[in-house]
Amino acid sequence: MNINFKRLAVTGAAVLLSSSLVACGANEAQTGGDNGGDNGEGGSKTIALLLPESKTTRYEAFDRPMFEAKVAELCDDCEVIYFNADQDEAKQDQQVTSAIDQGASVLVLDPVNGDGAGGMVRDAQDSGATVIAYDRFIEGADYYMSFDNETVGRMQGEALVEAMGDEGGILMLNGAPSDPNAAQFKAGAHGAIDGSGVEILAEFDNPDWSPDNAQQWTSDQLSKYDLADVKGVYAANDGQAGGVVAALTGAGLAKDELPPITGQDAELAAIQRIVAGEQSMTIYKPIKIEAETAAEVAVALVNGEDVGETEDFRGVDSFIFDPIVVTQDNVGDTVVADGFYDVGDICTDAYADACTAAGLE
Repeated sequence: MNINFKRLAVTGAAVLLSSSLVACGANEAQTGGDNGGDNGEGGSKTIALLLPESKTTRYEAFDRPMFEAKVAELCDDCEVIYFNADQDEAKQDQQVTSAIDQGASVLVLDPVNGDGAGGMVRDAQDSGATVIAYDRFIEGADYYMSFDNETVGRMQGEALVEAMGDEGGILMLNGAPSDPNAAQFKAGAHGAIDGSGVEILAEFDNPDWSPDNAQQWTSDQLSKYDLADVKGVYAANDGQAGGVVAALTGAGLAKDELPPITGQDAELAAIQRIVAGEQSMTIYKPIKIEAETAAEVAVALVNGEDVGETEDFRGVDSFIFDPIVVTQDNVGDTVVADGFYDVGDICTDAYADACTAAGLE
């Protein structure tokens, strides 16, 4: 197998969620096959997928089933063991140990805390395993794959500034300080917002990306600032955007009076808010290409094959993908065209009129 991915272009391939791979709960391991520490022919073909949390809907709904389905397609004698850390760094450390003990020769690790995951990487490598840092960077990993995260933040910031007309005050809700991607989103957003004429009234680094925290923090700020002063909101992801909408409407704003609000992850609820004019944009990071590339690289590694062309990111061989801005104008050309959602998923009864107005039928 020769995987030739560099700055991969997104195609309109349909999302395939394999119901046959839906198994035990998010915190239990799926396991099978022989244990052993060596990669390549004759060694272990056990691959561990370790995801950080389940509050963000993408992990259980997309990353996991897409990864598992692709491994099954490519390698009928490979086994995937799965863990979810529920945003608990100590729990993830134990899960890495469990994966090693079960003979995983490749660990696809999306860390709760990228900066603190170096010990897990070293433990895995000492056992003879290869580590793919998935979606979040880990210093010392063998491979890394993610989207261009600073570009994500810049796109969000630029969209917000444009929607506001380069003036007014905003609330800024960033991601978890323990998430290395959050720092990159934040840097990119500040690069677009700082000096634009938009004023940051208050800023919050949300400890676990919690929508509830986002709602509470936004409500707290509305005790300090008049609703009329908040001309926009930078929300680093869609979950937080939902919390912001709840806080603003709870404070008395009608949904058609909401200021521009950003997001990320193209969650279904966010796409519906965008269609209805309640959220101005989201960032679509086609998870299919990330999850399937991770599976392809993992299978190549357990088979002792070449993973193909990579690029350097902070000294690690990497696969970096391009994000896409989704607005009301291009929902049909992005998440619908790619099969990420069907029109029927988006255009429920509550959004039927908005879908018609947006040309989604």
